[in-house]
Amino acid sequence: MKQNTGTIIVALVVLVLLVSAALYGFTVVPIEDVRVVAESEAFDPVAYVDNIWASKLLPAFENEAAELSQILSELQPAADGTVPKEALIAVTNEHGLITVGEAHVYMVKGSGKIVNVDSETSLGMIEVALDDYSGPIKVLIYIGTRIPSDETSVRDAVGFIEFGNFKEQTEYGKVASEINKRVLSDVLGGLDKNALQDRTISFKGAFNIRTFNLIQIKLEEISIVPVEIELGE
Repeated sequence: MKQNTGTIIVALVVLVLLVSAALYGFTVVPIEDVRVVAESEAFDPVAYVDNIWASKLLPAFENEAAELSQILSELQPAADGTVPKEALIAVTNEHGLITVGEAHVYMVKGSGKIVNVDSETSLGMIEVALDDYSGPIKVLIYIGTRIPSDETSVRDAVGFIEFGNFKEQTEYGKVASEINKRVLSDVLGGLDKNALQDRTISFKGAFNIRTFNLIQIKLEEISIVPVEIELGE
């Protein structure tokens, strides 16, 4: 009896669905089509960066980047290469921003001479002897072919790309990743890495100093993500 009752109920449900489809024009949509629609409505980091790169991000560096030589001169590491967190906070409040994760981020500009080129690994770097700075902090600039996946300096330093503007944390992360891709393609894509040694260079870019849960910050070098590079002789 229970089995017969169940069969009748299923039959009635199917009948109702068929009648509804006939009356209201319901359409059966393949699951792949549903997935495509969902993906089309998902956050598009490429479009987001397209919208801000030339109109907001690059102008921010043009108008607000601080002189790197001045920042480094104010940091003054001790003999062991460390800077007290309190001293670093004072410098960052003057020249940069402190993120909610306690990273100190700076938009900077500078010039100097390329004294070392490391292009043997995918995390290529150049070392720059900075004009107007003779202190102990080594200045490094990424030259590709990749930038570390956790590198968010450019996104964070401009100040107007805020976590609260996004629905999900993953969207916020995708923006940083797409910015770094844009750096690799637009800023570093045409760079001849075999012709960099001993060249003069002017640059704009961003770097961070991570301080979470630290009292003394080891500060022997900084690594800059460039948004503009100009080479001289």
